[in-house]
Amino acid sequence: MAVHPVLESVTARIIERSRPSRAAYLAHLEAARTKGPQRGALACTNLAHGFAAFPANDKLLLKEVKKPSVAIVSAYNDMLSAHQPFETFPAIIKDAVRKVGAVAQFAGGTPAMCDGVTQGQPGMELSLFSRDAIAMSVAVALSHNMFDSALFLGVCDKIVPGLLIGALHFGHLPAVFVPAGPMTTGISNKEKAAIRQRYAKGEATREELLEGEAKAYHGAGTCTFYGTANSNQMLMEVMGLHLPGAAFITPGTPLRDALTAAAAQRAAVITDQGNEYLPVGHIVDEKSIVNAVVALLATGGSTNHTLHLPAIAKAAGIIIDWNDFNELSAVVPLLARVYPNGDADVNHFHAAGGTGFVIRELLDAGLLHDDVLTVLGKGLRKHTVEPFLSDNDGDFAGVVWKDVPAVSADDKVLRPHTNPFSPDGGMVLVKGNLGRAIMKVSAVKEEHRVVEAPAIVFDSQEAFMAAYKAKQLDKDFVAVVRFQGPRANGMPELHALTPALANLQDAGRKVALVTDGRMSGASGKVPAAIHVSPEILAGGPLGLVRDGDLIRVDATRGALEALVPTDVWHARALAHADLTPNSVGMGRELFSMFRNSVSEAEAGATTFPLPSPIPTTVQLHDGNPVGNTMPGSDEDYSMKKD
Repeated sequence: MAVHPVLESVTARIIERSRPSRAAYLAHLEAARTKGPQRGALACTNLAHGFAAFPANDKLLLKEVKKPSVAIVSAYNDMLSAHQPFETFPAIIKDAVRKVGAVAQFAGGTPAMCDGVTQGQPGMELSLFSRDAIAMSVAVALSHNMFDSALFLGVCDKIVPGLLIGALHFGHLPAVFVPAGPMTTGISNKEKAAIRQRYAKGEATREELLEGEAKAYHGAGTCTFYGTANSNQMLMEVMGLHLPGAAFITPGTPLRDALTAAAAQRAAVITDQGNEYLPVGHIVDEKSIVNAVVALLATGGSTNHTLHLPAIAKAAGIIIDWNDFNELSAVVPLLARVYPNGDADVNHFHAAGGTGFVIRELLDAGLLHDDVLTVLGKGLRKHTVEPFLSDNDGDFAGVVWKDVPAVSADDKVLRPHTNPFSPDGGMVLVKGNLGRAIMKVSAVKEEHRVVEAPAIVFDSQEAFMAAYKAKQLDKDFVAVVRFQGPRANGMPELHALTPALANLQDAGRKVALVTDGRMSGASGKVPAAIHVSPEILAGGPLGLVRDGDLIRVDATRGALEALVPTDVWHARALAHADLTPNSVGMGRELFSMFRNSVSEAEAGATTFPLPSPIPTTVQLHDGNPVGNTMPGSDEDYSMKKD
C-alpha cells in the first residue's frame, strides 16, 4: 500500500525542519558507542563497585567484560495500582536474561505519581513536571555506564513519556519497554461517570461516590478507560518499543510473566555486542514519531500527548508542532471507540482485536510508515500479531505470536479502515486572537462543536466549582479558566470541571471551556479548548479576556476567538494573579526551577533543550577519535557491528 500523501508530506516537513538537530543527536549517539560492553570503559575500581554485591556467577560475567549487561529501570510503587505488579518483574527479568548468557541489574527507580490520587489536589501541580524529573532519574540510573541495553518498567501518565525521554538521552543503548497491563474490568465506565455527575448535582452521597469509584478501580493494573496511561501503551506498541501485543495483557497471569521474560531476553539480544544492534535513538526517528501521532488519532487517545509527543520528539532531535497533529487528524479515521469515546474499556478493545488490529488496518490504509525499525528489527508489520503461551521450549520465553484476526470481534468497539467510526481523528487545532489550543471532539456531539457565548473568567478551578455549587452558572457561557499553564502553576489537569460542565450541557445550556491548563487524559463530551498557548505568563492573550466578552469556540473551522472590537482588545492590559499560594506547600517550592524554564505547551511544556552540535573531534570511551562527519539520517547508519 502506498503511503498516504498527507502522511508523506507531513513526514517530509518534519524531516526537513529537524535536519540540524537530528544530525546533532545522531552524532551524540555515535560518540557514546564503545567497542565491546559499555562497562569496559570503566576503571577497575569503578567496575568492582558495580558488581560487588552480585551473586558469584553474575559477578563473573560482569568481571569478564564479555557479555551484555541489561539495566532495569523501574517506576514501581505499590500505591499506584498500575505499577504495583512491577514488584515481581526484576526477578523474572534476571532469570530470563541469565538463560541467554547475559546479566540484568536493577539500575534505578524513578518517581511514579498517580494523577488519579492527586486530581484537584495541590500535588497535581507537580504532575507534569514529574515527567522531566523521571527523565532525569533515568539519566542517574544509566550514568554508571555499566549497561549495554535497558528495560523500562512503566505504564502511566507522565511516567512512560519521562522514561522514554530519559532513554533517548542514552539513545546509543537499546531500550525495551515492559508494561504491567490493565486491571480486570470493574463496573462500567458509563456507570462510573453517571455516579460522578449525580454527586456533582448533590444527588449522591460521598459514600455512594466512593463505593462506585472503588468498584471501578478495584485491583492491580492500569485503570481500564482510554486515558493517558493506556494511550501510552498504544504508542509504545506502534513505535515498536514493546514486544507485539504486550500492552493489554492483565497482570498476574502466565502470559504477562512470559512476555516480561521475552522482553528481557530481547533486550539482551539487540545490544551492540550482537548482530542485531537496535539502539533506541534510531528506532525513534521522524517516521516513528509520525506513526505515534497517527495511532493516537486513530484510537481517540489522550490529549496529554499533544504535550508529550513533542517533548519525546525533541529529546531525539525531532521538531513537531500542533499543525502536524491537525493535518494528520483530518485524514486519519477513527477506528476505536473506547471510553470516554465509547462505552467499552481497554479489555474489551483488546478482545476485539487490540493494538495489532489497529496497526494492520492503518498500514493497509497507507497511514503508517512500515519502513521503520522496532525492537524486532526492520518493519512495523511484524507487530500486526498477538501473543499466546506456547508449550514449545523453542519459542521465545514460552511465547508465540499469531496474526491478529482478519475481522474485528466487535465492530461497536473496533473497526477496519474501510468502515471507520469517523473519517477523521477527532483532534482539532483551534486558533485566533486567544492563541492556539487543542480540542478533542471525538466524544463531542456535532451540535456541541460550536459554542458562541459570553465569557465567565476564573483564575482557578476552585473558583469555578464554587460558582457552580452556588448555582451561578445556569446559563449559556464559556468558562475561561486561566493561570493554569506550566509557568503559572505547573499545568494541572482540571478534571474536576468535567462532571459540572457535563451536567450544565445535559440541562440544555451551551457551555464550553477555554483554558491554558490541561483536562484529563480522558477528555469527554463537553467542548474544551485546552493547552492554550502561549499562556498568560508568556504574554498570552488569554489574559485580555474580561467577563461578558463574547467568545467563539468553533471546532468545525478551527477558530478560537474573542469577538471584541480590535481597538478595545489592544487597549487592554494583561491580567495578573497572585500565584504565591501555588508556589509553596506539597513540595511545590522544589519545582520552581521547572516553572521558571519551561517551554510553551506546543513545544512540549518541557525544560530540556534540543540537542546541540558536538565539537569537531570528540573521544569515544575507548579512546578512538571521531570527526563530525556524522550522517544526517538513519539510512546512512549501519545497524550491524563492524
